[in-house]
Amino acid sequence: MNKRLASCMTAVALAAASSTAWGQDVFKVGLLTTLSGPGAAIGSEIRDGFELGVKHADGKLGGIETAVTVVDDQQKPMEGRQAVERLIKRDKVDVITGMAFSNVLLPVMPTILGSDTIYISANTGPADYAGERCNPNFFAVSWQNEDIPAAMGKYVTDKAHKKVYLIAPNYPGGRESIEGFKRTFKGDIADEVYVKLGQVDFAAELAQMRASGADAVFFFLPGGMGVAFIKQLVNSGLSSQMAVYTPGFSADQDTIAAIGDSMQGMANAAQWSPDLDNAANQRFVKDFQQAYGRLPSMYAAQGYDAARLLDGALKADPKAVHDREALRQALRRAPFESVRGAFAFNNNQYPVQTYYMREVAPNAQGQMSNKIVSTVFEQFQDHFVPQCKMDSNKKGA
Repeated sequence: MNKRLASCMTAVALAAASSTAWGQDVFKVGLLTTLSGPGAAIGSEIRDGFELGVKHADGKLGGIETAVTVVDDQQKPMEGRQAVERLIKRDKVDVITGMAFSNVLLPVMPTILGSDTIYISANTGPADYAGERCNPNFFAVSWQNEDIPAAMGKYVTDKAHKKVYLIAPNYPGGRESIEGFKRTFKGDIADEVYVKLGQVDFAAELAQMRASGADAVFFFLPGGMGVAFIKQLVNSGLSSQMAVYTPGFSADQDTIAAIGDSMQGMANAAQWSPDLDNAANQRFVKDFQQAYGRLPSMYAAQGYDAARLLDGALKADPKAVHDREALRQALRRAPFESVRGAFAFNNNQYPVQTYYMREVAPNAQGQMSNKIVSTVFEQFQDHFVPQCKMDSNKKGA
């Protein structure tokens, strides 16, 4: 356990000693995310963004003393299950957030929801809880997994590409990303390839790509997978022979920091960008850089917004500190200023928001980052919404 995490856990333990039941004295948040392995950069960004959000609330979300327990799921479902059991039964947290990967989130979600614990997703937004199984205790402050790839599919269609090679990891988030792209892309699919989650050698896939006759590639490869793929794509020369497109997850600040200038010009879609011109975002980007010595990613922005959402909900209704139904109702109203601008929850408690096309380019300070070049979808709603009948769901079902 590193010193930072040990310090955090000690502080939480001391704070928790004065509060053993829901809503008494301390509002408890369990932040379960990936802090080791190939996906560690993603989890670290979510954690740092959330912690900055708590700091901006003077350590008191909604004016209530707040204790955040940070736990590493190691990107492993079993670790996630054990951590969730501890957070709910031993630590008696009021809310859980932070999971980066759907292969961890999906196996543990029945335990979380079945205990009537609220979960706020700061990253993955699986189809499982967007449609018929939408749940009063599940909120996604990020996106539905298909949304950003759908924006890419429309953009690639508008660019008149005829044949696209698709590649993603073989897990729910990867498969849903490809489905999202295919929903809006109107050309031909040269090949649809799924690789093992965590794979970092893409020699075989690059050879297939070269032989496929595709004029473009769309990939979703999170964390270290994306770093390895882009480096190998550039070294192979294929990046200069075909257009390269990706959702913002695979062309964000964590990836840019690991690769550098060779990413310049890469087109990617996202619901957020560091150059969005609103006061909340300007403060977030500036203070994140000062606190952590790096530009934030969309993962950090989502973690930050998760904290701001909780802060706003607890401020909006004083009863929400002691009453979970009051907290659910306050969260649904999304009473906060998001760093992405206009934001609201749909009936399924997934976002209604705008999606942008970004491009990797130097910013005003000469740092390689992302800038917005166009708007793809205005106030977009995921296609699962009609399937959600939230009123018919039983509480915590």
